[in-house]
Amino acid sequence: MEFLNLKEISEKYRSELKEAAVQVIDSGYYIRGPKTEEFESNLCGYLGCNYTVGTGNGLDALKLIFRAYIELGSMGIGDEVILPANTFVASMISVIESGLKPIIADIDERTLNIDFTGIEKLITPRTKAIMPVHLYGRCCWSKELMDIAEKYNLKIVEDNAQSMGARSSFKGLEDSYMCGALGNAAATSFYPVKNLGALGDGGAVTTNDDKLAEVVRALGNYGSQEKYVHRYAGVNSRLDEIQAAMLNVKLKYLDIENRRRIEIAEIYDKNITNKNIIKPLLGNYGECVWHQYVIRAKNRNDLMHRLEEQGIPTMIHYPTPLHKHEAYKEYNTLQLPIAEKCATEILSLPINPAMSDSEVMMIAEAVSC
Repeated sequence: MEFLNLKEISEKYRSELKEAAVQVIDSGYYIRGPKTEEFESNLCGYLGCNYTVGTGNGLDALKLIFRAYIELGSMGIGDEVILPANTFVASMISVIESGLKPIIADIDERTLNIDFTGIEKLITPRTKAIMPVHLYGRCCWSKELMDIAEKYNLKIVEDNAQSMGARSSFKGLEDSYMCGALGNAAATSFYPVKNLGALGDGGAVTTNDDKLAEVVRALGNYGSQEKYVHRYAGVNSRLDEIQAAMLNVKLKYLDIENRRRIEIAEIYDKNITNKNIIKPLLGNYGECVWHQYVIRAKNRNDLMHRLEEQGIPTMIHYPTPLHKHEAYKEYNTLQLPIAEKCATEILSLPINPAMSDSEVMMIAEAVSC
């Protein structure tokens, strides 16, 4: 058994993916062509937002949002962005490389997402944004978050790299319930392991802000809106036609694949009976689309080794909170007890739409022993 077999997941769409690739090859358009325009329009329709801008990857999408806000005067170099301790390091990198300062918050022990109750005390006159990370496929949204952002005039920049298709229980800042269209702007990743994964790298910015979308698109195209006229000091970060074509195929099946992930999570929840295991919250239907199924165990390492001996692969997402990485020594003395404790307990079990019920049951029984 593999933790994740990408070939197996894509196999059912093989003929459609090959045909989509041939269409691109035959078209002669390989960058910024009709397939990218089609995908950007399709993703807007899916999420219920007005603008999608394809990027080279998810990290670039986040950086381009912050860079665009700086160009628009909404943020300045050295301003602060609040983000959770439990997330992939790209969230942190995006803030630092944009010339902003990360302010790391502790997490909610139940959801493993940012603790909304701890945000307000971190706000200073330099705070300009909050970054809720929809981690593991779980929507990270609340009225409390919106109220805080409104009270302090803060931008909400979603990191939606892991939760494409997840829904909030109530509306975001405008009319959508979908992660990626809840805040002022969102970044997503189409890295192949994601619920909506390309066959290479890719990302996107989604927003209802026309000015932001315009600047993001220009920044990702060498700072140019008109050929050889460079208004901004930009970069090269564009979604290519082949990946856009792959994503057009896979977006059609995203809800079906997410429903299968939900079914698998429900099987785990029902059949993992070990009382020493803390299972993730199921929540309202669709609130989590289960990019990862993350349990907690005080004897995590022992459990991981025992499962490995039975041929069951597991992973840890993530073994080190942001503030404890060697790369960020200036944060190492920060104390965030919930994130630090959970980092020693979390363990990801296999979950993907290609798994059979029998495979899921076998894993659940092994965990329960």
